[in-house]
Amino acid sequence: MQFLITGGAGFIGSHLARHLESQGKVTILDNLSSGREVNLKGSTCRLLKGSVLDSRLLDEALTGMTHVFHLAAMVSVPESVAHPARCHETNVEGTRQVLEAAGRAGVKRVVLASSCAIYGNEPSMPKNESLPSAPASPYAESKLAAEKLCASARIPAVSLRFFNVYGPRQDPQGPYAAAVPKLLEAALAGLPLPIHGDGQQTRDFVFVEDVVSALRQAALHPDMNGIYNVASGESTSILQLAQTILTVTRSRSPMEHLPARPADVRFSSASIARLQATGWRPSFPLIKGLSRMLEKN
Repeated sequence: MQFLITGGAGFIGSHLARHLESQGKVTILDNLSSGREVNLKGSTCRLLKGSVLDSRLLDEALTGMTHVFHLAAMVSVPESVAHPARCHETNVEGTRQVLEAAGRAGVKRVVLASSCAIYGNEPSMPKNESLPSAPASPYAESKLAAEKLCASARIPAVSLRFFNVYGPRQDPQGPYAAAVPKLLEAALAGLPLPIHGDGQQTRDFVFVEDVVSALRQAALHPDMNGIYNVASGESTSILQLAQTILTVTRSRSPMEHLPARPADVRFSSASIARLQATGWRPSFPLIKGLSRMLEKN
């Protein structure tokens, strides 16, 4: 088998790349806008630096590939609100080009990294794949459009709706950093833990190694098709997350409430029954995943 990972130098992609090295040849296509070469240190993967919007480079990257994991994307909701046209170009047109090039190359299957943001603030809980979409940001709209492209592609394509992924090598810096690494860094430094809004908003935090196993399952399971949630199946408020981090790190840091972020989803809870029916199971409850992050720091 030969695998192409777009966005493979990023947080999730680099974990996937290391996992797949024992399965076959791995090529990464990444423009390094958010990915980092240091994430691939010690890896035997081939790295091509460039964008999925570069059709010549994309065709080169896909030569001989059997499976494609399409992770390259603008991933920040606030950034998508600030730059909606750029978000659409990267996430929608980029997906279109990947699917078309994969079709030309005779790829067996494409797996898209999609998002739970597609559900938006639709009130039904837990979120299952048959619920109506209610995207509340340009990012969510772009991922929904990408899923529709996969559904109509002429080659098999599976969409995985990631919930809140966390794990080692996740960047805690910048205004759009994810909650877990940002709170963990603050706790370890003895600084106030930043809580946007009242902290009652809920998320389903899923450890990156569980996400990697779901990606592999989607690529290689012969009967998988359509859309699947990838989550732990456990809903946690941001305040509960912060308290768990304080417990795991034995930190005495206070919590600091900041303004709520624009277009932020209020409540999120995932049903993972459809993915579990394929034989996949999450292996990392929150406290185990956080402990693993501390070990890797």
